[in-house]
Amino acid sequence: MLKFLPILLALIYGYVMYRMSAGRSARELAAKSAELADATLRKEFTRLAQALDLPRVQVFLYDIEPVNGLAAPDGKVYITRGFYQKFRDGEVTAEEMASVVAHELGHVALGHSKRRMIDFSGQNALRTALAMGLRFVPLIGPFAIYIASAMTSMLAAKLSRRDEFEADAYASALLHKSGIGTDAQKSLFRKLNTLTGARGAAVPAWFMSHPKVEERIKAIEVNEAKWQV
Repeated sequence: MLKFLPILLALIYGYVMYRMSAGRSARELAAKSAELADATLRKEFTRLAQALDLPRVQVFLYDIEPVNGLAAPDGKVYITRGFYQKFRDGEVTAEEMASVVAHELGHVALGHSKRRMIDFSGQNALRTALAMGLRFVPLIGPFAIYIASAMTSMLAAKLSRRDEFEADAYASALLHKSGIGTDAQKSLFRKLNTLTGARGAAVPAWFMSHPKVEERIKAIEVNEAKWQV
């Protein structure tokens, strides 16, 4: 029983840390956000709502500079001020902004935000178990914690990429049903590296938390071909 204690403690630690982090994030979002009130965007969001048979899709403006969209564990969808400013400057269209919201709605509908709590706790337990096992491997033992951390990070990145593909597919279907179409989704992906300032970032694909743009566009086109059939 005692040999499993470190893993149990790791699970408890992961859960507590996640809850603390989620609490901090919720407080910051509440303090730095308000409902996005833009007449042009509201028309596009209404099209998404109608496709979902909802009275409306509520989107909040998160007052931070980085270009991003996010879905909170409570189901709220946010667009950052930096992203909204790209729209105001004409770098992003209203349809492309709607594709971001559709993607985040996918994260909500598929339970990704809530599932990350389980993944986070499990990854801590896995890291501990790997470190314990590798300690007794010749030559590797002294580096066990670093190897375990790297392997766990690779797994976390793979799970995150899976979530992104799933949210993309949900968004594609929603955009298709709403009449907005997937062209806006694909055109936004082609702009992402420039918009986020991530041009040429030399990060190995297996560590990246988001799939490559080319892979995301290809996956969308595969879905489009299925719909045409």
